Amino acid sequence: MSIYSTPPLTFGAVHTYPLSSRKSKVSVRDFAKPPSLSASFTKFLDSLPNILAAQDLRNLLAAIHRARKQHAPILWGIGGHVIKVGLGQILIDLMRRGFVSGIAMNGAALVHDFEIALAGNTSEDVEVGLGAGQFGMAAETGEYINEFSKLAARLHIGYGEAAGQFLTSGILNVKHADSSVLIAAYKQRVPVTIHLAIGTDIPHMHPAADGPCLGDATFRDFRLFCALVKQMHPGGIYLNWGSAVLLPEVFLKAVSVVRNLGVPFEAITTANFDFIQHYRPMQNVVRRPTASHRGGRTTESRGYAITGHHELLMPLVAAALAAGWPKTERQGKR
Repeated sequence: MSIYSTPPLTFGAVHTYPLSSRKSKVSVRDFAKPPSLSASFTKFLDSLPNILAAQDLRNLLAAIHRARKQHAPILWGIGGHVIKVGLGQILIDLMRRGFVSGIAMNGAALVHDFEIALAGNTSEDVEVGLGAGQFGMAAETGEYINEFSKLAARLHIGYGEAAGQFLTSGILNVKHADSSVLIAAYKQRVPVTIHLAIGTDIPHMHPAADGPCLGDATFRDFRLFCALVKQMHPGGIYLNWGSAVLLPEVFLKAVSVVRNLGVPFEAITTANFDFIQHYRPMQNVVRRPTASHRGGRTTESRGYAITGHHELLMPLVAAALAAGWPKTERQGKR
């Protein structure tokens, strides 16, 4: 016999209802279907469940197709990891297919893309170089990336445009131009903006670094990025790939500038792709820019967080877009 003064509650008087009368969030209609061995890629995608992340991916890609059809901007923000895991060619192909209207890079993406273009390799062993004081001290990287900013200052253009112009000028023997996002974007006149935090990237340690030129070049690119973000209203897309701090902060400030100038900035779609969902991308890309405002009225904006490794997710996204998937928008349970 229990020593407690309060006995357990009895459930005899609890009211129940038929399961068939309840609204459920999951149905067999939305379940995954086992793919056949001979299934096409689109059939495989169709077999994915229309639940959670698979549903989000389906809805996001449908929004990207709508934006492309309506000539609304599709902007990509990319961190250095995207370039150094070998996804440049994927992004270049998406440019050619009309799925990239502008690219925002952090300084690491600039470094990796330059080194790949020039030498065909990148990503040094930090631990090995740091002990000898040689980390980040590759001569060509420091000299030429800093020259980009000086060219930008002389011509009154942004850092990204100056990089593309320099790399296509013939001054350097760029052996792997076909793998460079900067070069492909410049040739196709897709704007590239470079967003620096001075002191975070290896070229800033070099004798060639010029603070005023770096600041002027990246500030001009911020203003250009704001102009691109302004064009997102309505129906535009912003995709953040692998920048956990810098680019989400830049995007949020651009959104604030655009709304301050009187643009409602509604009916947009944003997404963060990363293998860890960090605070700033979740707040500054996925949630805050797409939140209802103006007295609670809906803006028809949506933000998505897709978790996974870039080297798996970006080829999947690119292949789905190239295949025109999804053919029809299936709106699942939310």
